Amino acid sequence: MAPTDDHGPTAPHASPSGTTPPARPPAGGTALPGARMPRWLPRAMVLALALIAAFQLGSWAFHQLTGLLINILIAFFLALAIEPAVSRMATRGMRRGLATFLVFLGLMIFSAGFVALLGSMLAGQIIKMVEGFPAYLDSLINWVNQTFHSDLKRVDVQEGLLHSDWLRKYAQNSAAGVLDVSAQVLGGLFQLLTVTLFSFYFAADGPRLRRALCSVLPPARQAEVLRAWEIAVDKTGGYLYSRGLMALVSGIAHYVLLQALGVPYAPVLGVWVGLVSQFIPTIGTYLAGALPMLIAFTVAPWYAVWVLVFVVLYQQFENYVLQPKLTSKTVDIHPAVAFGSVIAGTALLGAVGALIAIPAVATLQAFLGAYVRRYDVTDDPRVHGHRSRGQGGPGLFTRARGLWSRQPGAGEPVASQEGSS
Repeated sequence: MAPTDDHGPTAPHASPSGTTPPARPPAGGTALPGARMPRWLPRAMVLALALIAAFQLGSWAFHQLTGLLINILIAFFLALAIEPAVSRMATRGMRRGLATFLVFLGLMIFSAGFVALLGSMLAGQIIKMVEGFPAYLDSLINWVNQTFHSDLKRVDVQEGLLHSDWLRKYAQNSAAGVLDVSAQVLGGLFQLLTVTLFSFYFAADGPRLRRALCSVLPPARQAEVLRAWEIAVDKTGGYLYSRGLMALVSGIAHYVLLQALGVPYAPVLGVWVGLVSQFIPTIGTYLAGALPMLIAFTVAPWYAVWVLVFVVLYQQFENYVLQPKLTSKTVDIHPAVAFGSVIAGTALLGAVGALIAIPAVATLQAFLGAYVRRYDVTDDPRVHGHRSRGQGGPGLFTRARGLWSRQPGAGEPVASQEGSS
């Protein structure tokens, strides 16, 4: 039914051309029954779902490949470390693959000989300690009886140890953990093999890898990549050089202590402490100090305590005095930056991050330094950290004396605000 007014039904409004305009949507904002969905909306929804699925898939793949990526990163820095030796041998006419093989062969022979020597020494000392355990136990029991006026006997102590719940539970846990230890050993060997293979390929095919990388970049970017590669080689070599110096200092210091205490195999133990404490991050210090303490215990129990005290004190000296100085000289970064980079690397990648943090930060700092514009520093005393005599205004004592002299005396009238104005 058509709407009506006072004069009767009204006709719908028509446009000047005589056609009827399209109907307007209701005032409530709801779409008309005949309205259609925008054409871009389904595509946008499909694209959003595809992006979310790709992100989830990439995140899952990254977490699954984290171990492999860390091994590749270790192999890359190891290849950078041996790059100078391989390049020097290659410039003399030797094939690069053969030069890399000889370098790795030398490292493997040195590592195998060192481990075999330490293993035989450790086995002999463990046998000696087991054979002398009754004598150590007798001396300990005599000391306890004399000090605390007790009446302990070795038979009673041995019976208590053999029938204790702690020993039984420890034996059960050790037997149950044999398979776990074997799996960890096999996993460590596979990881070592992976790192060795990747580092061999990176070092042997270094020029080919650089050509392949530069072939997809414009000439300006190629120069930047090659410069960054060269800086990384220099900084990694400097870092290893500083670690070698610290290993030498640590080995000599511990050798002097062990030789003074009369501990056997002092030279080998000094080399062990130097290498392990410097090239195994985080737990290297504890592994390095445990073996000298064990062998010192076979000489005298109190010698092990002296070795422990010396290891702890030397570690503090190395962390806060020796390492920042040597690192700042060889890697050319500030000691505070070196210390902070080690903490950050440990938080991100654990022991691997602690090992490669300093050369990575030094490489990044040296590479970005070329893009930072520097200006001449003004000759201001505050820049140099001190003020020359006669500059910088009066001192604190002079200003305080001037303020005291301006105060009115006890009998002098204080000028009012009106009078002063």
